[in-house]
Amino acid sequence: MQIKKKDVKFGQIPKPALTEAGKPIDLTDITMKEHYEKIMNRMIEENLDFLFIYADREHGGNFGYLTGFEPRFEEAALVLHKDGTAYLMLGNESVKMGRYARIAAEVIQVPYFSLPNQPMEGGRGLKKLIEDAGIKEGMHGGLAGWKMFTSPFEENDYLFETPYFLVNTVLEILGGAGSVKNMTRLFIHPQNGARTCVNANEIAHYEYGASKASGCIYRLMEELEPGKSELELAGNLAADGQPHTTQAICAAGERFKNAVVAPRSNNVKCSDRFSMSMGLRGGLTCRTGYVAQGEQDLPIGEEAYLEQVVKPYYAALATWYSSIRIGMEAGLIYDLIEEVIPRDIYGWTLNPGHLTASEEWMSSPFYENSKVILESGMMFQMDIILSVPGYAGSNAEDGIVLADKELREQLKAQYPQMWDRLQNRRRYMKDVIGIEIAEEVLPMSTLNGYLRPYLLAKEKAMYIQSK
Repeated sequence: MQIKKKDVKFGQIPKPALTEAGKPIDLTDITMKEHYEKIMNRMIEENLDFLFIYADREHGGNFGYLTGFEPRFEEAALVLHKDGTAYLMLGNESVKMGRYARIAAEVIQVPYFSLPNQPMEGGRGLKKLIEDAGIKEGMHGGLAGWKMFTSPFEENDYLFETPYFLVNTVLEILGGAGSVKNMTRLFIHPQNGARTCVNANEIAHYEYGASKASGCIYRLMEELEPGKSELELAGNLAADGQPHTTQAICAAGERFKNAVVAPRSNNVKCSDRFSMSMGLRGGLTCRTGYVAQGEQDLPIGEEAYLEQVVKPYYAALATWYSSIRIGMEAGLIYDLIEEVIPRDIYGWTLNPGHLTASEEWMSSPFYENSKVILESGMMFQMDIILSVPGYAGSNAEDGIVLADKELREQLKAQYPQMWDRLQNRRRYMKDVIGIEIAEEVLPMSTLNGYLRPYLLAKEKAMYIQSK
């Protein structure tokens, strides 16, 4: 459903209820067994003898999908063989995690994965350690890190983002009779990846983070006032000690001064541009606007912000939410956004949305001419980034999950409190801000669709005029 700019309004509307999850939901043994079986089946389909799954502090999602944990400050690898045998290769300070892993695996201590100058005594050469993990000459395997390469200019299966010291050693062991390919796609391919669709337990697991992140941004918006510092306001960007998936943003006025991205002691001033975002496992919430009560507070030359930036952006946002559904080709979403806000005018260059999970951006089906079919269990961020010269951006990024009737029934039965939160958010989107969404669209954030362009006008927001 394409929403027109003329249908977008700004005015006083009720605020959304704060619908945060109360406590984390862990992944069950049944879910972890499902993860293992998905990967094993894909290994068989690809005729792989082994899969070498690499992880570091920033890129642990595929590793954690099978092990249940991600490295804190070391590197790690899981070597999985086609017969189900598994080896956990862990640095000095992660070895203890072997006993807690959610997969049965033999632990191999690998000092090469540890921090600089930590003890190497008692270890063996890297080649011998990898051979201890069952990798032998003549095998055919896959390396999985965190990135697929989809450039039309390369042989993508043979580009590796996994560190050279590992790729080189694995190739040396395999010899000329063996081979290895980039197999990250087994995990994150937007159509066929094992992680692309989640179950009810995973939705509950991730809704905790998505709802907490949005609650933190909501509280920051409520406390935003001229004279407060970024540091003071950024105190809202923490949730129960949970790890962030992205750099938290709380920035007033000129951003990136001295190449700094984190909050500083800079005080908020009326007419400042202001950006805020926070991501936890399961979702990120972002908002951008002006520290203003209305047009009268905007800098000279930027008074047309609402008409030139916010209304077109909100039309695109509402189009995205009201159009997305199970069974459609993802390329249609891309085309709709291009129709509502053409790239050559509004300056967006990235995908208008992406899959999300334990990392903020896993992969995306939303690209030009994409034939990826949207399925039940896919969890997305609505992520459209405009760049209109002379104005602040407009951003209201949040996440959803698609759930067919069977999955919705499971959520209702297994997680009734979460189900009530999901339904409250749906009602707000439809009844208050006027965005109709398909029954399979479940909002994961407290703030889906809620946008204040003038951040000091706290009783006003954007909405769609009902017909």
